[in-house]
Amino acid sequence: MVIDEELLLSSGAELMNYSINDIIFKENDQPKYYFQIRTGTVKINNYHEDGREIIHSLPFDGHCFAESSLFIDKPYPVNAVAMGNCEIIRLDKNKFLELTGSSPDLILKLYSYTAERMYYRHVMLSNISAPDPGTKVKRVMDCFKSYNQYTDKYSYQFPFTRQHLASLTGLCVETVIRVVKKMEKEKTVRIQNGKIFY
Repeated sequence: MVIDEELLLSSGAELMNYSINDIIFKENDQPKYYFQIRTGTVKINNYHEDGREIIHSLPFDGHCFAESSLFIDKPYPVNAVAMGNCEIIRLDKNKFLELTGSSPDLILKLYSYTAERMYYRHVMLSNISAPDPGTKVKRVMDCFKSYNQYTDKYSYQFPFTRQHLASLTGLCVETVIRVVKKMEKEKTVRIQNGKIFY
């Protein structure tokens, strides 16, 4: 947890339940709440005019998301969508600012969390700017495997679909399918019951 759950609840937070594909907020909404995931995964995304989805990040249990938007007077540049059943702690913006304003330790903790996420975003941006589709897919898998602290070959089960992988890399799903099949032939990944092990 980024912020202690009991501290949030005692500060007036409420526990919200979302189902798969429920929208938590939309691009251009005004930020009104601090969100912290108790359980579940949320995708932070955008949709292009042609309907193509770009996934920026996939925060999960214990993570907060879009908290930096509470410190500026601008609308959200992204959407937040539940990827499955999610329990999310939601605290009103003014109460959140009061809470963080009275605790320098809390601000430092949030800043450290945000800095780690910015590092991840820069790594991901570098990954998706690679010209070769195979390099893009491999680097994204490397990033997730490393973040989740797996080191052995085939030890990390990539938890997302090929469509999600396409949205994370900016590739079409057919290209991702071809790349993953090639990676399997090269013994870079193992496919078991449709799941990718890297």
